[in-house]
Amino acid sequence: MSDLTQFDHYLGDDGPAALVVREYLMPVEGTDGVLFPPTFAPGDNFPGGYNIDVAPNGKNVCLVDSVGSQANRIEPLFAEEKYKHLVPQIVVKAGEKEVNLLDAGHRAGDAIVRCSSLQKTLQDAFKSVLKGDAGLLAQIAPTSLVFGVWDSRDTGVKLPRVVASTIRAYDVRSVTRSANYLVQMQVDYVKDGLLPEPESKAEKDEYSVRGFQNALATKTHGGIIADGGIRRDATLGLAALRLLSAGKDTPKTLALRRYILGLALTAFTRNPSGCLRQGCLLVIDPSKPREFVEVYPSGERKPATITHEDALKYATVAAEAFGVGESKTVEFDKARALRDVKGESEGGSVKGAIIKVEAGTKKKFTVKPAGKKVNVTTSTQTAYFKDEQESTFEAVVVMGKVVEVDLASGIATKVTAK
Repeated sequence: MSDLTQFDHYLGDDGPAALVVREYLMPVEGTDGVLFPPTFAPGDNFPGGYNIDVAPNGKNVCLVDSVGSQANRIEPLFAEEKYKHLVPQIVVKAGEKEVNLLDAGHRAGDAIVRCSSLQKTLQDAFKSVLKGDAGLLAQIAPTSLVFGVWDSRDTGVKLPRVVASTIRAYDVRSVTRSANYLVQMQVDYVKDGLLPEPESKAEKDEYSVRGFQNALATKTHGGIIADGGIRRDATLGLAALRLLSAGKDTPKTLALRRYILGLALTAFTRNPSGCLRQGCLLVIDPSKPREFVEVYPSGERKPATITHEDALKYATVAAEAFGVGESKTVEFDKARALRDVKGESEGGSVKGAIIKVEAGTKKKFTVKPAGKKVNVTTSTQTAYFKDEQESTFEAVVVMGKVVEVDLASGIATKVTAK
């Protein structure tokens, strides 16, 4: 069995549904150490703060790192020297900053790359996905196939995560903390005549905010203690991976699936230890065994033994066989971004129902395809067709009617209605 074919049993329809890892973590201070989960804004009857769910029996679960957060922590791995040969390095220069697509929160659907010269390339890649061919997307943004992507603001394409990981803490106790910032012990800005006496509570509070008066914090979020332990649950969805194809080309589909499997295994087997945020530095808990299994559709679970080095070696061979896309650096396009904010499509074609019409001299209208609304500007050169016959703006652009619009530089060149 060659290095390239060693995991082909994962790609067959009779293969496992998923690989699953369950591993226990602990704060560096010890299992009874305090750790800080993320805090969330209030909304939907949630008061804000730590995300702690309580079961009817009184047991609780606290979210320590969400599936989205875990994906965004793992994905930049592929920009590191040891792994960068596995994927194209797509960098967008935005002013003085350079943003690698691997760091963009929405991956191939992110505004940073949508508003660059790669907009049309990615749009075409997403449209190919709709036709059953993920090959083009794998050439420019393969990790979007690993960690999932939703092109919600353009084509509407939504791809599930092949690799999903979440960290939770069980049976937690919340603790609080208090702090005093006593600036007046060093300098009393008012008493020493450096600042006037504040005339209102609002002004006094502003003095405190700006560091000119004492600031007191009492009984604020102070972290949690996880009496039931901390566990990372990770899944590599082989059933989801087997849905990827390169159209009807069987050899290319196999090469694509091997490539994405290699990337997924590399991400999946990485050491999860690390600093999630201030006060949340987690490491493996050596007192609890790690579970790594193949889970079959029947529910049968078999031990898996793939190491991270095994995964990297396989990923390298699979990437070479598939052909890694070209790395490139492109500029962020402010003009594109402004058009995008206004809902003006860049180019290509859009199809959707007309939801707004501005007749008269402007002759603009808005359509709503899958994803966002698109504002369409016409010109004296725009051609209108109805039932394959040349027509007029007034006859074609009608509220509620479905039209297909060909665009160039944000201007409609052709509007067609059935």
